[in-house]
Amino acid sequence: MTILPLHPAQNASPDALQAFLAQCRAAAERAGRPKLVSISLAVDALDPLAVLESIFEPTEPHFYAERPDIATAIAGAETAVGFEAHGKERFAAVQRWVDETLEHTIAVGDVNAPLGGPHFFTGFTFLDEAEAGEPFPAARVWVPRWQIARAGAVTTAVANLLVEPGADLAPLTERVWRAHGKFRGFGYQTGGTEEVEIRPPEFTKREAGDYRAAVARALERIKAGEFSKIVLARAQDFSADRPLHPLRVLNGLRQKFPDCYAFSMANGRGQSFIGASPEQLVRVSKGVLETAALAGTTRRGAGASEDAALAAALLASDKDRREHQFVLESITGRLAQLGLAPKFPARPEIRRLANVQHLQTAVSAELPANVRLLDALAQLYPTPAVGGTPQAAAVARIRELEGFPRGLYAGALGWMNARGGGEFFVGLRSALVDGATARVYAGAGIVEGSTPEKEFAETELKFKAMLDALRS
Repeated sequence: MTILPLHPAQNASPDALQAFLAQCRAAAERAGRPKLVSISLAVDALDPLAVLESIFEPTEPHFYAERPDIATAIAGAETAVGFEAHGKERFAAVQRWVDETLEHTIAVGDVNAPLGGPHFFTGFTFLDEAEAGEPFPAARVWVPRWQIARAGAVTTAVANLLVEPGADLAPLTERVWRAHGKFRGFGYQTGGTEEVEIRPPEFTKREAGDYRAAVARALERIKAGEFSKIVLARAQDFSADRPLHPLRVLNGLRQKFPDCYAFSMANGRGQSFIGASPEQLVRVSKGVLETAALAGTTRRGAGASEDAALAAALLASDKDRREHQFVLESITGRLAQLGLAPKFPARPEIRRLANVQHLQTAVSAELPANVRLLDALAQLYPTPAVGGTPQAAAVARIRELEGFPRGLYAGALGWMNARGGGEFFVGLRSALVDGATARVYAGAGIVEGSTPEKEFAETELKFKAMLDALRS
């Protein structure tokens, strides 16, 4: 990526912007191919979700991810450039496309601000291939036209545009000038002055498949030695009496689960995959990789004493500790195969969410120069927390036992920047929203000692968060 020593806030005018874009067009003509131009500008504090909701269009793709507890959020809408891939080499194919795109990128402004510069929003479905008719491809990566991000007290707006050789610069100049002017003094849109219906929507519900029977069949295969753990999900289909707004549902989730990843990924055809995931998949910042083993679940107590007793029982549970150990050993073993030296505490800790408690072990490692974020992601994914152990044997049976395609459920969603950093999380505690319908997902790990009734009860706990958000 070429970073020019120019700043859009200095000598800012439409003429100056058009002169800069003329330089970019000349560079595109010399290269014989388009240039991605990225203009970053620090702006007054904004709420990225409120901005995205204000400009929301069902016919345009968007991405949103937030960790409210650390005051970090990023949103992007529309597509400047994008790419799709499938198959076992999809992670490598995405990395090659990102590298090629950055070779032909020109960036100016507050590029080095937190979450400044062009970002690559990415979604990988659970399986390497998407089934016919699924709303999302096996892998999609794109740079948005408009990006707004908050990191602590810093808010950065980014405009990304493709400048073709021989491009007409007048409409490009007007679009960028208007957008940056808007972000400098953003006025949130509430959807007009019409009366908004505030009563909760009414739903009809249908279960996809027989979960207890699926768990029983999985336990038979575990007993036969086919695998030692498999993660099985349920899907419930809801039909509302009016269209659902995915970002308004998401707002409820981020308020209730501030220590989770609140997320939304829309395909631009009216379908959005939203959720509040507790599970970080991998994060890379300043040469350090962070991930975590998250497996083993119990409910929250009615009071402090019951809550502590349930946590103690979870820590002492042989079944849950074995399930957790499967995940931890898989993560550390796979990182070691990349030449990393993972570090982690000797015992798991309790991770408390609003509705459940989990066993969690944080893992970190120094990242050598020859290993990149997507290398680690391809090595780690899917973890035993969403697939099973051994991975190949368990994953091969999931579609057959569950009876429905997962799509982005338990997939890898996240973003990468131009400096090699980024963050991916697992698409859990989630729903696919499509107009007035929503498919809600929840899963549980099945190991020796599991029972169909207990695993069904665990998924009921996990369903509750999304169902409460849909009904609010």
